[in-house]
Amino acid sequence: MKASDIIDKYIAFFEKRGHRKIPNSPLVPLNDPTTLFINSGMQPLVPYLLGEIHPAGKRLVNVQNVFRTIDIDEVGNNRHKTFYRMIGNWSLGDYFKKEQLPWIFEFLTKEIKIDPQNLYVTVFAGNNQVGKDEESIAIWKERFATVNIDAKEGERIFPYDASKNWWSRAGIPENMPPGEPGGPSSEIFYDFGSVLKLHENSAWSTNKCHVNCDCGRYVEIGNNVFMQYIKEEDGSVKPLSKQNVDFGGGLERFVAATEHEADIFMTSDFKPTIKLIESQTQKSYTEHAAPMRIIADHFGGSIFLITNGVTPSNKDQGYILRRLIRRGFDNFSQLGGKDISPLLERIVDQYKETDPELVEKFETIKYTILEEVKKYIMAMEKAKNYIEKKYRIDNGKRIGDELLGVKEISADDAFILYGTHGLSPTQIKSLGYTFDDLAFAEKMKNHKDLSKSGAGQKFKGGLADHSEKTVMGHTATHLMHQALRDMFGKQLHQTGSNITTERVRFDFNFDRKLTDDEILQLEKTVNQKIKANLPVHFEMIPTSTAQEMGAIGLFTDTYQETSKIYFVGGDSKNLTENYSIEFCGGPHVEFTGLVKSFKIFKQENIGNKQRRIYATVG
Repeated sequence: MKASDIIDKYIAFFEKRGHRKIPNSPLVPLNDPTTLFINSGMQPLVPYLLGEIHPAGKRLVNVQNVFRTIDIDEVGNNRHKTFYRMIGNWSLGDYFKKEQLPWIFEFLTKEIKIDPQNLYVTVFAGNNQVGKDEESIAIWKERFATVNIDAKEGERIFPYDASKNWWSRAGIPENMPPGEPGGPSSEIFYDFGSVLKLHENSAWSTNKCHVNCDCGRYVEIGNNVFMQYIKEEDGSVKPLSKQNVDFGGGLERFVAATEHEADIFMTSDFKPTIKLIESQTQKSYTEHAAPMRIIADHFGGSIFLITNGVTPSNKDQGYILRRLIRRGFDNFSQLGGKDISPLLERIVDQYKETDPELVEKFETIKYTILEEVKKYIMAMEKAKNYIEKKYRIDNGKRIGDELLGVKEISADDAFILYGTHGLSPTQIKSLGYTFDDLAFAEKMKNHKDLSKSGAGQKFKGGLADHSEKTVMGHTATHLMHQALRDMFGKQLHQTGSNITTERVRFDFNFDRKLTDDEILQLEKTVNQKIKANLPVHFEMIPTSTAQEMGAIGLFTDTYQETSKIYFVGGDSKNLTENYSIEFCGGPHVEFTGLVKSFKIFKQENIGNKQRRIYATVG
């Protein structure tokens, strides 16, 4: 069953049960410095799971594009991808377990016809504060009984501890800070054992396998999270007055289950892409499955990142995109592939029914990837020139005009090729160089420790935490956004932001450096609005009405029929008194005077005709 068919059935199934479809949020989150990409279906809904009122109501359903950087190195097996789609439904203080579990079981077994004999589930085993999830166990037993399956614990239903079957933003209950909500989860697994036939090389051929093992036999296809507790100051947890349901299912894995195909790259959605790679490289998937999976996944992920405005660079989202393109190209060229253009066309064709914007932006997608491949080839040549020049003399003896065979280089030089030229260890070795792997690994560790420390400072007090200084900075971005538009025209708009307790980072479309006088004017305008102590408040109003008012917004095609609009200076009844009207989820200070002060300390070019401003508040 194709992904588009499952999407249609899923949305219709839950709409019949009172759910409102909500739009797919952009892959690159706005005003959330805690993550580079949307990495789960629930991520855009965190404020509403924490109690904020959603404009679409208490029952929601959607399909969300997600990207997980932690899965990059996992790509190559039969089930992991970086870019994929999550189908999800949510109850915000409405229904709970007795509705959710029967519904999802019905959808899987009746709507998309998955054989219940291949379904297994897990539940929370309990801890010293929260008991075993007996309610979910009872519901699952009753559901399986309707299809004549005796669902016994240890055979069909498996209890696991909090490391496997508990959800909170902080992880296990012990790590939850006071005021943090969380709760047990119940995961659904599909058994591919009958098609894998891994009797020689799988963990479960010689050892008793369990459903949450990572051998590849059992694959998680969905997870029901029941947010029903909150952490107290004394370390205990107590029941929430309003309990939430968050279900997320991997669309590509749903397709694999409906087709009883253990390899997601061999399903009806991905098989044509793999066939094209075979044709382009004149190699067989059977003998080269891992690199072909990497090629299909990485170029697919690249296409979606570019569609969401990401361009290759050496930092943040751009670095991930660069890594995907280069790793995908490495595998493609090593298999003998020459021209990636037909592959890009095939991937766009694969997604055009569910993501038609890929077709509209194909020329930009193609140009961006081909240009990055061109730069990568040049980087490889520069790296070779650097090493050949440096190692021309070895112990007083001339090596020759060219390095022949395999040449050992220092870990320091290998790290220069990594850091300066953007080459991975594998790519460095592909040039014919070897180096001390342990010494290089130590340098990588030191580099990651420094990066992690920097990231800790960068992300400290992120907007998701709603700290006082961050909220001040968030309000300052609205003032700066309006001031920039007043200075340079309404065609200027925000393209991203990152707000922490230390500083405000604001990105916008602009094709030149701001002059010193323009920076001073911008600071002066924002500080005047701060000194004026203008009121700041939001209203929930029809999206079309907000657009008619001239509210500033990004990705307006993803907004609900009703949106949260922040007004600075006035309200919807007194439009002429407003300095700024903007689509935004909040939060903000109540009066601009609470921002105290605004000072720009840096600007930079981030490419693709975009500028970045750094500022402090308070």
